[in-house]
Amino acid sequence: MLKRLINIIWTYSLQDYWNAIWSKTSVDEKAIATVKEVKKRFKLTATELADVGRAIKEVGNQLGDIDDAIKGKARKGRKKR
Repeated sequence: MLKRLINIIWTYSLQDYWNAIWSKTSVDEKAIATVKEVKKRFKLTATELADVGRAIKEVGNQLGDIDDAIKGKARKGRKKR
């Protein structure tokens, strides 16, 4: 038993011990999964904010048409046939 323990200590490096410790835990897998989930949610949020920005810009463009409609001007765009 003692010979085996000494042999293990003598032949393994610190990196081997470190890998053995981390391979027995799931902390690193959970951390990696959390980072992936955060990245995915960030991308989805960024695209939604871009969509909201475009919608707000369109609303701003259409606000100018309200005063023309109140004044009684004809609607801009393609003429009806």
